[in-house]
Amino acid sequence: MDITNVNNRKKQELRSRFRAERSLRDLNETWVHIIDSSEFINSNTVASYISYGHEPQTSDLNSAILKSGRRLLVPRTLQDLNLEWVEWDGEVSSLEKRGKIFEPNGAPESGESIDIVIVPTLHANPEGHRLGQGGGSYDRALVGMSAWRIGLIYTGELTVEPFPIESHDAKLNALATPDLIVRFAQ
Repeated sequence: MDITNVNNRKKQELRSRFRAERSLRDLNETWVHIIDSSEFINSNTVASYISYGHEPQTSDLNSAILKSGRRLLVPRTLQDLNLEWVEWDGEVSSLEKRGKIFEPNGAPESGESIDIVIVPTLHANPEGHRLGQGGGSYDRALVGMSAWRIGLIYTGELTVEPFPIESHDAKLNALATPDLIVRFAQ
């Protein structure tokens, strides 16, 4: 068995465990405090996502981004699992349900104008490597982007527990829990 298969199996085992742990959490926490960060204050365009299931809730954060006057882009997943970014006005009626997630309708935009990307994250290590949902969509989307990358996690999900890191895995610049922001040395 090659190392890629071993890494994929280990990541899948960890994702299953971490999702089960998340299912026991209080899902009423907020990450709105990140709009007070210096990175946010100096931004014009923010890419976020529309959370589902046991992910950190982004509805209040997305509303706060829009109320602050910033442009909000959210991802739409293509058939090849790559992402494209679509401006969203916060109206639920402009979303379409695809599988478990809601995605925006509208014309895709270039990611070049994005100043901040809020990234779904299951767990992360102290070096800024994240364990995502498993499709590699964000790792591919972040390649070549100069945007500040911040993952949302629950308290206790910044871990020293090792998980496989591969050459294509994109690092974060920071993590946000409901209480704080942790920035990583770059």
